[in-house]
Amino acid sequence: MALAELYTQYNRVWIPDSEEVWQSAEITKNYTTGDRVLHLLLEDGTELTYPVDPAPLPPLRNPDILVGENDLTALSYLHEPAVLHNLKVRFVESKLIYTYSGIILVAMNPYKELPIYGDAIIHAYSGQNMGDMDPHIFAVAEEAYKQMARNNKNQSVIVSGESGAGKTVSARYAMRYFATVSKSNSNTHMEDRVLASNPITEAVGNAKTTRNDNSSRFGKYTEISFDQRHQIIGANMRTYLLEKSRVVFQSENERNYHIFYQLCASALQPEFKHLKLGHAEEFNYTKMGGSTVIEGVDDRADMMETQKTFALLGLKEDFQMDIFKILAAILHLGNVQITAVGDEKSSVSPKDKHLSIFCELMDLDSDGVAQWLCHRKIITTSETVIKPMTKLQALNARDALAKKIYSHLFDFIVERINSALHFSGKQHTFIGVLDIYGFETFDVNSFEQFCINYANEKLQQQFNLHVFKLEQEEYMKEDIPWTLIDFYDNQPVIDLIEAKMGILELLDEECLLPQGTDENWLQKLYNNYVNKNPLFQKPKMSNTSFVIQHFADKVEYKSEGFLEKNRDTVYEVLIEILRNSKFQLCASFFQDQQVLSSPFKPSIKVKSAKTLVKPPNKQFRTTVGSKFRSSLYLLMETLNATTPHYVRCIKPNDEKLPFEFDSKRVVQQLRACGVLETIRISAQSYPSRWTYLEFFSRYSILMTQRELSLSDKREICRTVLQRLIQDPNQYELGRTKIFFRAGQVAYLEKLRLDKLRQACIMIQKNVRGWCQRKKFFRIKQAAVTIQQYFRGQRAVRQAITATALKQAWAAIVIQKYTRGYLVRKLCKLIRVAVITIQAYVRGFLARKKFRKMLKEHKAVILQKYARAWLARRRFQNIRRFVVNIQLSYRVQRLQKKLEEQSKENHGLLERLTNLASTHANDRDTIQKLEVELEKSVTQRRTSEEKGKKYKEDTEQKLSKLEKLNAELQEQKTFLEQKLQEDTEEMKDKMDELTKQLLTDVQKEERQRIKLEKKFQNEKQDYEKEIESLKGEIKTLKEENINLQHQIQEEHRIQDGLKLEAGQLKKQAMMIPELQKEIELLQTQKMDVEKQVQSQKREMREKVSEVAKQFIESYDVEDVRSRLSMEDLEHLNEDGELWFAYEGLKKATRVLESQFQSQKENYEKEIEALNFKVGHLSQEIIHLQKLFREENDINDSIQLQVSRLTSENMMIPDLKQQISELQKQKLDLEHRLQAQAAKTKEKMEEMPNQEHHSLSEEGQRIQLEGQTEIHTQGEQQIVTVQEIQDTNNCLKKQHEIESEVKDKIKQEASHLAEENMDLEEQLDMKNRVIKRLQDQIKTLSKTVEKANETHVPAPPKEYVGMLEYRKEDEARIIQNLILDLKPRGVVVNMIPDLPAHILFMCVRYADYLNDGDMVKSFMSITTNGVKQVIKEHAEDFEMLSFWLSNTYNFLNCLKQYSGEEEFMKQNTPRQNMNCLKHFDLSEYRQILSDLAIRIYQQFIIVMENNIQPMIVPGMLEYESLQGISGLKPTGFRKRSSSIDDADTYTMTSILQQLSYFYSTMCQNGLDPELLKQTVKQLFYLIGAVTLNSLFLRKDMCSCRKGMQIRCNISYLEEWLKEKNLQSSSAKETLEPLSQAAWLLQVKKITDDDAKEIYERCTTLSAVQIVKILNSYTPIDDFEKRVSPSFVRKVQTMLNNREDVPQLMLDTKYLFQVTFPYTPSPHALEMIQIPSSFKLGFLTRV
Repeated sequence: MALAELYTQYNRVWIPDSEEVWQSAEITKNYTTGDRVLHLLLEDGTELTYPVDPAPLPPLRNPDILVGENDLTALSYLHEPAVLHNLKVRFVESKLIYTYSGIILVAMNPYKELPIYGDAIIHAYSGQNMGDMDPHIFAVAEEAYKQMARNNKNQSVIVSGESGAGKTVSARYAMRYFATVSKSNSNTHMEDRVLASNPITEAVGNAKTTRNDNSSRFGKYTEISFDQRHQIIGANMRTYLLEKSRVVFQSENERNYHIFYQLCASALQPEFKHLKLGHAEEFNYTKMGGSTVIEGVDDRADMMETQKTFALLGLKEDFQMDIFKILAAILHLGNVQITAVGDEKSSVSPKDKHLSIFCELMDLDSDGVAQWLCHRKIITTSETVIKPMTKLQALNARDALAKKIYSHLFDFIVERINSALHFSGKQHTFIGVLDIYGFETFDVNSFEQFCINYANEKLQQQFNLHVFKLEQEEYMKEDIPWTLIDFYDNQPVIDLIEAKMGILELLDEECLLPQGTDENWLQKLYNNYVNKNPLFQKPKMSNTSFVIQHFADKVEYKSEGFLEKNRDTVYEVLIEILRNSKFQLCASFFQDQQVLSSPFKPSIKVKSAKTLVKPPNKQFRTTVGSKFRSSLYLLMETLNATTPHYVRCIKPNDEKLPFEFDSKRVVQQLRACGVLETIRISAQSYPSRWTYLEFFSRYSILMTQRELSLSDKREICRTVLQRLIQDPNQYELGRTKIFFRAGQVAYLEKLRLDKLRQACIMIQKNVRGWCQRKKFFRIKQAAVTIQQYFRGQRAVRQAITATALKQAWAAIVIQKYTRGYLVRKLCKLIRVAVITIQAYVRGFLARKKFRKMLKEHKAVILQKYARAWLARRRFQNIRRFVVNIQLSYRVQRLQKKLEEQSKENHGLLERLTNLASTHANDRDTIQKLEVELEKSVTQRRTSEEKGKKYKEDTEQKLSKLEKLNAELQEQKTFLEQKLQEDTEEMKDKMDELTKQLLTDVQKEERQRIKLEKKFQNEKQDYEKEIESLKGEIKTLKEENINLQHQIQEEHRIQDGLKLEAGQLKKQAMMIPELQKEIELLQTQKMDVEKQVQSQKREMREKVSEVAKQFIESYDVEDVRSRLSMEDLEHLNEDGELWFAYEGLKKATRVLESQFQSQKENYEKEIEALNFKVGHLSQEIIHLQKLFREENDINDSIQLQVSRLTSENMMIPDLKQQISELQKQKLDLEHRLQAQAAKTKEKMEEMPNQEHHSLSEEGQRIQLEGQTEIHTQGEQQIVTVQEIQDTNNCLKKQHEIESEVKDKIKQEASHLAEENMDLEEQLDMKNRVIKRLQDQIKTLSKTVEKANETHVPAPPKEYVGMLEYRKEDEARIIQNLILDLKPRGVVVNMIPDLPAHILFMCVRYADYLNDGDMVKSFMSITTNGVKQVIKEHAEDFEMLSFWLSNTYNFLNCLKQYSGEEEFMKQNTPRQNMNCLKHFDLSEYRQILSDLAIRIYQQFIIVMENNIQPMIVPGMLEYESLQGISGLKPTGFRKRSSSIDDADTYTMTSILQQLSYFYSTMCQNGLDPELLKQTVKQLFYLIGAVTLNSLFLRKDMCSCRKGMQIRCNISYLEEWLKEKNLQSSSAKETLEPLSQAAWLLQVKKITDDDAKEIYERCTTLSAVQIVKILNSYTPIDDFEKRVSPSFVRKVQTMLNNREDVPQLMLDTKYLFQVTFPYTPSPHALEMIQIPSSFKLGFLTRV
């Protein structure tokens, strides 16, 4: 579409205006080609006819949707009024000072402090692309830093602008950004040093001017050096063209350099008193401008800051004081009074106060200085002439000396700064920051303005070439045909200034001439360039000036002073005086030797493009112009070798008013700084550039369904553009972008707006039509109703007659009765149907209810018996466990008593040895007793004969008992067979009962009666047999008693002998005491047997009671009453027959169980009788042994010893008995198994309850058998003790007889041998007893295994400690902390297991009461955790795992500390496990600090993982359909796109949060700590999103507010899903939620402002105003927020007392609290898995 076709009605244009430069107007009539005028309507309502025939058409105005863009190149129409209007809207309305113009950052000076330069802003821009954030100086600095790091190429940031535009501040912020983002961990603090150089250079190089209070009066290029890690390692500074004239002259309302006023303000300080300074108004060089004070600036405080920065750079106080002395000397030099002596002479008084102070400070001769200030020396070939100077010449010489001294001082300070910023190493890359003056034009322009404008010409040339290069690269990258773009080339102006025979060369040539003057030089310029070079002109009204046409504007320069300023000479005599000064610093300024070059050499070898003029001889002095040209060549070479980034600072007004926009001044600066040239170059080609995805998203509304059906978006865009834009030259399709010429995007926006307007009109049409139709139908219905009633009334009036009324009444009566009849008939039918249905339904419900009640009744019965069985089972298990404990305890007691008896035996042996020594004295008495002994021998022989008879009798009785036993066994087998037959018969009868239940009920009753009678007969038979067996047992007992009486009589005889021996020696009285103890043991044995028997009786009684209760519950009479004849007659299908059948089955089962229980009781009694018979037989055998021992006493001593040994050999008999017991046990097991199998076969159909009761009886029988076996083992132990006692008695008797028969000499040896034998025998018997105990234990274990329900062995009791050695501490830490993998621990065991293991080791050290061990272990543990955290500082799972374990370890130390506040929730066992000896509160504090440290690192890792997802997911990703807010972005494209598959989404954030949550839960993190973590993460999400929203104007729209609110709802749903509503995480999102609401709410009326004030309570006033100013409409249907509305809200918010802070602190951490949560795990139950490799630890 042609540009002229866009001049249609309602479009707007820009027309020139004298005040505002450009004025907006609306076209009221379509323009057609050939029209001479354009009909316009101005904004104030006046109509205007704008001539366009000779003049071109006025520039079109961009749509409002494009106004306020971040990048000027995003505008559809690129021209001066569009740029000016966009800057004005952003600066005045949105309060935005930065705007992109292609590669340039335009910075407007707000003349107000703004909260957009904090560290939070720096971190927000760090790592971001320029197109993603709002324009900012930090964005340019980040782009430079990123390109340096990515491409390893040097960068430069060029900051230019007028004085007062903010160049110095911008350069300072750029350097601060580099210092912040590249901060290293070293202790050199090089970043702080680089930043510290700024205050010093500003103090000595900046001054107040009429345009700026802190104007830089020199150019500065700071080269910041970086290493390979992209961290600052040093810097180098180069300065250009210091304004030395300011030292001696200031215009009105201007000041000298700041350092002079800082010195004067600090003059009263003690360290500055020797400088003899005063107020600034006392010195000529500081009071000349008439303004010694700057409002809001404290010179004294600035002086302290300057001193601090000197110290920070390593410049000591002595060096500082030398600098201050020179500065003070310059001030005193300016106050030296020069008086005129006539017209040709002048003089200075030697007594001048200031001269003497100057000479004192500079250490000079005052007379020489006074002389040569007023004289000069002229050296000719023949003589030297001293010529006096006039007062004016003397004043100029004095000022020249002051300027020279200050210039050298300035260079020296810069050199020392560079040396302080020197680095030892190789520079990898650098970023240069150029802070240089912009184009200047004043009323009077001199040599300084000429050099400044010359430098800006060079910079503009470099800028043009760079812009042209970027455009060419963009076209080649996108395969766009390259067309030559015409741009302004300022090389002719540069040649005019610097070429051969140029202005500078002619100026240097004139300076070489002794008589050279400004007029001669100017005349040469006139002669060479007037009318020959169009860029040089001669003013019409002046002969002392010349005009140069610069790229920005024409500038008229005054030639006066050009030569003097270019020469910059001081008389040689004064220089010689200063060179000879004793003040070393001053003398060094004026030495002839070459000043040492700076240690910072540029990394680029610079060669001049032009051949410089070389000095013809040694006397040639380098001029200021040649120096400046050389340094400028070096600067341009450096910039050309780097990638430049441009910052153009604009001064919005000359009055320094905040946010005031002077269009004339801004346009002047835009033209001068090259911004409009960039716009012009872009407008000549394709200024608007869109990616295919952006174009598709924005203009999909203009596409047809056929076009949208295509899959390739590029093809879609091509077809749409061919249809919409007929001229193919108006756009080009590149590889990734679409290039549009100027105006085409506005045309597309117009088409889009028309389409939306048509859609709105269509919607409005249909809605309004629907409303009108609804209204019409309502009115129509009302009219019809009225007509109906009206017509009815009229018909009634016409038809009312007498006959008609009668007929109508009769018809009504007939209808009434007819309708009544029909209704009654229908009602009867319905009633019958309802009754029928109710009958069937109620019957069905009653049957259903009855079945349900029946099932519940049966279930209750089953539950009753099941619970009773479970209770009995629990009781039996407990009883079994108690009996086992009692048995083990009694065995231990018997073992202790045996040990005590052995000890007493040793004591008796000792006493017997003593007796042997005393018996030697009683030989005579012993010989007398030999006769009596012979008598006793004869008596013993008679007793032996009697014993033999008794032996034969007992053998006969034993044979009889064996026969009886055999007969009893046969009877037992017979009874078993009989029982089996009976059970089979019962089975058959049960089968018959089931088959013939209805017909044979009475037969079943008779059979049951017969069974009862038979059962009673068998019971009587069994009782008779038991009585006969009891009688036989009584006879056996009586015989046993008789035998015992006989043995007692023999014992009496032996006791008489013992009493006689006791009368001989009282020591033999110990034997009866031993017998008493044996009797006590026997009585204890009897007591134990009685207790066992009583327990058996109690159990039998309980079992009988349970059986009786069971039988009573199923009484025969009850069953008979149930099965009466009437019941049998009324049996029906509802289940009563089945119930009767079940009752009979239960009755028969009860009888069978009762019969079976009786049978088992009889079997038990038979087994008990058999056991008693066996026990009596053993006692008889024992008595026989005793008789044999008594008969063997009369033999010789050797025979007695052999008999003792033979008696000791009887112990294997006991083993045989134990083996017999084992066999009996096996028989019992086989019997039990057989009986269990039989009972299972018999009772398959019985209920579970009866089966459980039978199993309980079997268990009881087994338990009684087990107790009997234990009692047998105890009896065996007692018999062994009796054998020991008898052996001891025989030994003692043997010793006494040996003493009588043997000689006294042999008694000692015999006794010694006997003692040895006895000790061996005791050892053997002790071993035998131990073996028996082991066998008893094995028997008990086998019995337990035989039981169906095993009795659990008592487990080992652990105390919750781990035993370790001190040398194993390193292995514990290595295996448990350093080498442990968290994932295996989390999956396979409790996650906090390492913490419990560590604490169990601490408990062991505390148990040992070893303080060093505790201290060592705690220290090595904390060091190990620190090491593993340091090694895995970025591992989220490891940090989570050790945060949980450190926290649990801390809780364990609290829980088991013994303090009452931590013991309240402990169990009694946990309280027993508390630490006993040490207070570890100090280590608790160390662990708490360590946990906080881990938590902070843990939070940092989570934030680093989730932070890259926040902005793409919360702001950029658009999940809601139809709310895309994509707009053109200009030269700098966004990094993300709407259709990028790799872009983070909201789902990515939720998945990352879920991963964090699941990992923390798996690692056992405390819920309260987990909530605090989630709260911190949600705060980060809200803060980062809100900060990015503040810095992204394109995101501040209503649609984006909807998207943000949707994303917040996703986060809230996630909290609800994880049950984390109480974590206060939702409250941290409240500022973001209110910001989203603020974007969506209406912002027009006062009520809207009040609502905003009341609702936005968590947002600060600065933040609310920022969002309102940044609000950007996406479509023309949305309206911008008016400045008046923003002011209303701002006035309301002024009452708030909140912090004026824009950005939220993303690094803020909430205070973490570690709640005390006691561990639920019992320490004694914790086991160490083998995967931990801690096998060297043992549980205590």
